[in-house]
Amino acid sequence: MGDTGRVPNRTTRTTAPSVRQEPTPMPRLALYALVVCVLAVAAAVISFVQGIWLVGVVWVLLAGLSSNMTWYYARRGRGRGRGGSVTG
Repeated sequence: MGDTGRVPNRTTRTTAPSVRQEPTPMPRLALYALVVCVLAVAAAVISFVQGIWLVGVVWVLLAGLSSNMTWYYARRGRGRGRGGSVTG
C-alpha cells in the first residue's frame, strides 16, 4: 500500500553483539567555544583590575554566551552518536 513511517520490529539479531564504544571526543566547535570562554574570563579579570568596569561587564557577558555555546555543542556532539536530541 504505502509507507506508514513505522520502523519494522527488529527483535532478532543477525549481527554480533555491539562492542562497547569509547566516548566520542568533544566536538571542535565546543572546544573553540571553551577557548573563547576562558579568554573572555581572563580579559574580564584584567579589565576589572585596571578599573575599566564597562568593558569588564562586556567580557563577562561574552564569557557567559560562550560557556552556553560550549555546553550546547558538547551535548549535541554526544547526542549525535546515540541518535538523541540536544534537549534530552
